Amino acid sequence: MAEERDCVIAGGGPAGMMAGLLLARAGARVTVLERHPDFLHDFRGDTIHPATLQLMAELGWLDEFLRLPHQKAPDLHAEIAGQQVTIADFSRLPLDCRYIVFMPQWDFLNFLAEKAQELPDFSLRMGHGVSGLLRENGRIHGVIWQDTSGAKGEIRAPLVIGADGRHSVVRTKAGLEVQDFGSAVDVLWLRLTRLPDDPVPAMSHAGPQQGLVLIDRGDFWQCGYVIRKGSFDDLKARGLPAFRAALAALAPLPAGRFDEIQGWDQVHLLSIRMDRLKRWWAPGVLCIGDAAHAMSPVGGFGVNLAIQDAVAVANILARPLREGRLQDADLARVEARRRFPTKATQGLQRMMRRKRNEKGEAAPRPPGFIRAIARFPLLAHAMGRLIGMGFRPEHVKEVPGHGVD
Repeated sequence: MAEERDCVIAGGGPAGMMAGLLLARAGARVTVLERHPDFLHDFRGDTIHPATLQLMAELGWLDEFLRLPHQKAPDLHAEIAGQQVTIADFSRLPLDCRYIVFMPQWDFLNFLAEKAQELPDFSLRMGHGVSGLLRENGRIHGVIWQDTSGAKGEIRAPLVIGADGRHSVVRTKAGLEVQDFGSAVDVLWLRLTRLPDDPVPAMSHAGPQQGLVLIDRGDFWQCGYVIRKGSFDDLKARGLPAFRAALAALAPLPAGRFDEIQGWDQVHLLSIRMDRLKRWWAPGVLCIGDAAHAMSPVGGFGVNLAIQDAVAVANILARPLREGRLQDADLARVEARRRFPTKATQGLQRMMRRKRNEKGEAAPRPPGFIRAIARFPLLAHAMGRLIGMGFRPEHVKEVPGHGVD
């Protein structure tokens, strides 16, 4: 017999974990299915914006959260014409935390999991992926899951939430149509040992072609190298010495530091895409986070937009779910609430990225939007607000008893 729940969530990333936690906090019976056996996956989004930190404060968890290993960035920088320029300044935000936090995503997710598992109505199943959807009379009524051993089962629920990322099984099985905005680049991620006498850029170093980002992880640098989309195989064909030389040309580090890159297994390809569902829901199913809108890494918006989606889900859907009166109109309300912030954020990302020619080569100068910030420094505060707070920040609603007002 299939298990019965109020909501089943595919995907234990930031969107899925936060949605599950907040729905269970409001009294809905929730199961989150995460196909991986743990959260330990390198080079996932780990940029946590001030608006997300504010949510931690609203939940009463901020001090505990900030005891986890992290780095703070009160502003963001880029190199323009050989000079470091502040492109986003968070010092004037009307929030408790006026800085970005860089925290490994597995620590963030483990923190949410520990908080969620204190709730009696929450269940997290690691190593369980969604392989299909249950349908009845034109509605989706649950999921078919499969675990890492190959065992299968069913969970019936009036709501399935697809939070299973940019390659979402849920959105594919539900037949939701994707609008692809394309991308001319991919990113290669790798680690480089950080030495005590290394330079300390406030957040990142972007070279003359804005092609390299260095993020300080304490004992190592997380390096992101931008390449023309689909060109990784060509790059590998030229060999590791040429790759190391290309990195050294952009980095504020001695060329010899890149000798520790000894094999291509140290280099991880992130295929960049930017898309958005034309409609985020179908009867009985709703997609959020990357499953609804894949983001570019520019600005580190992805995790934070996903978290904001999750808060909106809980604020709008908790009561009808708990009371057994969920309607399609409720799902449409979530999309209506989150569509504008998503479109505006993706528009901002397009303004921030460098134009490229038909060969995928970057223009010699940064985008006009970034050059304007460099010319008029006060714009960095406006940019700090757009990045730090987003276009429509959500707030956690109080739960008196089990009611959400």
